[in-house]
Amino acid sequence: MDSLKEVEGKRLHDRSVTPLPPPIKWIHEPIIVGAGPSGLAVAACLRQKGIPSLILERASCTAALWRTKTYDRLQLHLPKRFCELPLLPFPDHFPTYPSKEQFIAYLDDYASRFGLTPVFNQTVVCAEFDRSVQAWRVKTVGLKGHEEEYITKWLIVASGENAEEHVPVFEGSGEFEGKIIHTSSYKSGEAFKGRNVLVVGCGNSGMEVCLDLCNYDAKASIVVRESVHVLPKEMLGRSTFGLSMWLLKWLPISLVDQFLLLVSHLMLGDTAKYGLRRPKLGPLKLKNLTGKTPVLDVGTLPKIRRGDIKVYSGIKRLRCDGVEFVDGKVESFDAIILATGYRSNVPSWLKGTDMFGEDGYPSKPFPEGWKGKHGLYAVGFTKRGLLGASYDARKITEDIEKQWKASYKHS
Repeated sequence: MDSLKEVEGKRLHDRSVTPLPPPIKWIHEPIIVGAGPSGLAVAACLRQKGIPSLILERASCTAALWRTKTYDRLQLHLPKRFCELPLLPFPDHFPTYPSKEQFIAYLDDYASRFGLTPVFNQTVVCAEFDRSVQAWRVKTVGLKGHEEEYITKWLIVASGENAEEHVPVFEGSGEFEGKIIHTSSYKSGEAFKGRNVLVVGCGNSGMEVCLDLCNYDAKASIVVRESVHVLPKEMLGRSTFGLSMWLLKWLPISLVDQFLLLVSHLMLGDTAKYGLRRPKLGPLKLKNLTGKTPVLDVGTLPKIRRGDIKVYSGIKRLRCDGVEFVDGKVESFDAIILATGYRSNVPSWLKGTDMFGEDGYPSKPFPEGWKGKHGLYAVGFTKRGLLGASYDARKITEDIEKQWKASYKHS
């Protein structure tokens, strides 16, 4: 009898400590996941049409990547007119290539002007379409593990192409006695003065980090594993990107690519001599097909030509005090900086939809990737920077506005 009472007491105790389900909030406006430039852009476009939105952001601020995970000398790589968000140009007094601080100030002004107030410290852990209510269930976890659940008719994914750092694992990583960091933790070369540093990755960030290291008297080297297009930042007195966009109005992409490569060869020489082999496809064609962006040289190439920056092939393995490369060379390094980019994290929380592939990008190519089924949208996954995000934001707003007006007319 006593044992039965004990069992029943345990059952009552178990029921008493069972956590309550998170409160459910029915949201009549669209939910936007992410308060980076893409999320702000679509929220502003909706606001202009009289449509409110709820922005959920995992960080404690807008544009967290720009504020906390970028290096000090960063500037926009494209002229400001190609980087402005919808409805608000950059201030006239900003330079052609605004600094990191100026871009953040622009985003702050953008959010203020359109009255955008994200809910911060809300990490979306699951979003799934519920057919029983014909709406999206969005579950979040806040500070101290506080859970909430939202239900909405429209879900806009704006978590971005750069949600998580891509950190490759090399053989022997545990043996290397030096420092290994991702560029998300790199601020300037000051901390590496006089040290032998290897940068892994030859995109725009990797090349610029190498230049920054040299400017602080570090001994910089870079791993160039794949072919890469390096173009001058400006051609014929105009930005290379702006000139390309203008030429594409009149010429096919193949001719524009030939022009870019010809001028680049005249200005930069044969980059293959320095370990920077060019891809077989032209820079614009390659960008369209794969999303791989050409490097716009900001002064790194001259240092490579002079031998101030050494170029190495791929890494075979790490050793306790250095690196063994695939060509058999072995060199000593004090630190390794991974300029290996970022990736989307959408598959980890968006469930039950085929809109996104395993890589976290929309399955449909640009310009059709912004719209899914059942009120699901994506902004900022075009691999075309802020221009692509602005395009998505406008298309999404047009689509939701029709439904918004129809629902009000019906009610």
